[in-house]
Amino acid sequence: MQKINLLKADLFLITPPFTQLNTPYPATAYIKGFLNTKNISSVQADLGIEVILALFSKEGLTDLFSHAEAYSNNAALSFNAQRIIALKEEYLKTIDPVILFLQGKNPTLALQICLEDYLPEASRFAQLEELDWAFGAMGTQDKAKHLSTLYLEDLSDFIVECVDPNFGFSRYAERLGRSANSFDELYGILNQELTYIDKILMRILHERVEAVVPKIFLISVPFPGNLYAAFRCAQYVKKHFPAVKISMGGGFANTELRSLSDARVFEFFDFITLDDGELPIELLYEAVTKNLSFNLYKRTFLLEDGKVVYRNDALRSDYKQADVGTPDYSDLKLDNYISVIEIVNPMHRMWSDGRWNKLTMAHGCYWGKCTFCDISLDYIKVYEPVAAKLIVDRIEDLLLSTGQNGFHFVDEAAPPALMREVALEILRRKISVTWWTNIRFEKSFTADLCMLLKASGCIAVSGGLEVASDRLLKLIDKGVTVEQVAKVTRNFTEAGIMVHAYLMYGYPTQTIQETVDSLEMVRQLFEAGVLQSGFWHQFAMTAHSPVGMYPDRFGVVKETEKIGTFANNDINYTDKTGIDHNKFSFGLKKSLYNFMHGICFDYKLQDWFDFKIPRTTVASDFIDRALKADDSFNTKSTAKVVWLGGKPFTEVFTKSKKGSSWQMMTLTFHHKKETFSIQLNQNEGAWLVSVLAKIAVSNEKVFTFQDLKADFETNLEHFELFWYAKPIYKLREFGLLVL
Repeated sequence: MQKINLLKADLFLITPPFTQLNTPYPATAYIKGFLNTKNISSVQADLGIEVILALFSKEGLTDLFSHAEAYSNNAALSFNAQRIIALKEEYLKTIDPVILFLQGKNPTLALQICLEDYLPEASRFAQLEELDWAFGAMGTQDKAKHLSTLYLEDLSDFIVECVDPNFGFSRYAERLGRSANSFDELYGILNQELTYIDKILMRILHERVEAVVPKIFLISVPFPGNLYAAFRCAQYVKKHFPAVKISMGGGFANTELRSLSDARVFEFFDFITLDDGELPIELLYEAVTKNLSFNLYKRTFLLEDGKVVYRNDALRSDYKQADVGTPDYSDLKLDNYISVIEIVNPMHRMWSDGRWNKLTMAHGCYWGKCTFCDISLDYIKVYEPVAAKLIVDRIEDLLLSTGQNGFHFVDEAAPPALMREVALEILRRKISVTWWTNIRFEKSFTADLCMLLKASGCIAVSGGLEVASDRLLKLIDKGVTVEQVAKVTRNFTEAGIMVHAYLMYGYPTQTIQETVDSLEMVRQLFEAGVLQSGFWHQFAMTAHSPVGMYPDRFGVVKETEKIGTFANNDINYTDKTGIDHNKFSFGLKKSLYNFMHGICFDYKLQDWFDFKIPRTTVASDFIDRALKADDSFNTKSTAKVVWLGGKPFTEVFTKSKKGSSWQMMTLTFHHKKETFSIQLNQNEGAWLVSVLAKIAVSNEKVFTFQDLKADFETNLEHFELFWYAKPIYKLREFGLLVL
């Protein structure tokens, strides 16, 4: 295990196992960035990647195989596990080089991996025959990453069968954190012996805490799959370092623990804070370090006189987004993260492949109406955008501190107007970045805006199509139609930006016919090439969403439930339609998997299900007609006009016809990919050359469509005839944008 020299600090911040393998979860980096602004010393660690690297090493696997062979009955093992044990020496020989390759430190190994006689193969490799077609489009490095991912997944299957049934690469004992109204089961398991994985985790944790000597130990719990490990870490520190105060925060606490009342939780934690962590943590720091007779808290659970109390007595307002500082990734060994490719689809892989600096354009959601979403909670309800210049300042800070130019904006839904300003600022500063984010498929994403975003480095967007049915989209209050989604996804795709859609089934009152029609809409969107990736998930009713708060309005009945003493968010319910939506799960996901790989569009929808479904009522050319429909051309006078290209070379020549002659100008433009020319009369050409310099993206001064028209008409006539002619349309294709 690699030794990491950590400085001593007042606060030790961790993300417990497991989240992503390719990039750190950003919560601790956000908090550390804020603490820097207050001169509060802190150290952070991602214990998930550290456990993975300890486990998936020659030393780690040697111990793992010894443990498995000692405690497993070989006769009871599956054929797959027996095969992996038989190939033990091959795994021990290859594991360190493969991990180095996935960390980007051993690229030449790709050639050997792709020969397909280097890695030992177990059951995960069975799917390779189906994917042979995909490797033609994949480079050697990508193919090797995919094969190496299958190799690690084989080892993961072995761990689950022989060592620890709760193991998973991006989650651990997730079931214990889901719908855990009662703390009983988790409490019982925490009082059992440590698991094999726990022991690796505690060994690393002990070393870290001993080095940092913190006064406060902060644990961020983003997901249910981090909860068990968070409690194990807290339990260990409470026992072995009793002077350290321990606090939990993060997404799980924010959504699930808002009505916490079980005092046993505070055998592990001293504090649990909700929502934005900056001010609550600052007040905890003051309470722990200043030893005052009375302390103020912000959105904090603690134990007083043996009872759980919720303290929110500090009158101070939360910090504005402009004042929380730039996320700080120091202490995290960024070159140790591993990139994997689970699914060959180029958009889908972005969650697991590549290193991304995480940033936020706006706190909360500017739409904030979707009825399935927890819109009553502050992390969505309180909308606060960050100024574009400050966002790009933070981008430049992170470029310098991490050496990585990939950015994932983790917004609930990035606002189109702010995305435009950020893109313009990136282009003005001439910095090279690659970025992606989550959006709403709204009509503001015109073809021109998508071209601008692409020019600034945007390579992908993800957004909620949810249920591809206009009736249900209206019930969800999504604010979009299927036709609009088709046009927006086309605009992104034609600009060269990949699109991922979140899809939902089983929404209250959804009929079987609507589920089938929704699948047909999705099939057509993929066949048209305007969606590159998607993911189906079944509707879940949550306590803080409009559906959860007002079920009668949505045709569902809450199952009788009393508020639990531990986690309270997911709600069991009965849909008045009586439909078993769960039976659609396999068929929806299998069809989507194939659509994402560009195949099986000609299959009948019935082929994906082993039970009878109705025929779709969606016209077979619905999406095709939506994409061909002309939008009414209406340019707002206040729209910004921007030129992304360079200065043209000009040449004046004389044109003659029927005894008349006049001066013309050829303007030649060198685009990155090609060279093209347009011809105008000399006066119009001269005006265009001068105005392109004024509207160049490098200029800070805003030039509106109205300004452009007025400038033209100072010396020339008939602006509309000029603007809507072929030469300008040609320039529009190459970066003359109206935004």
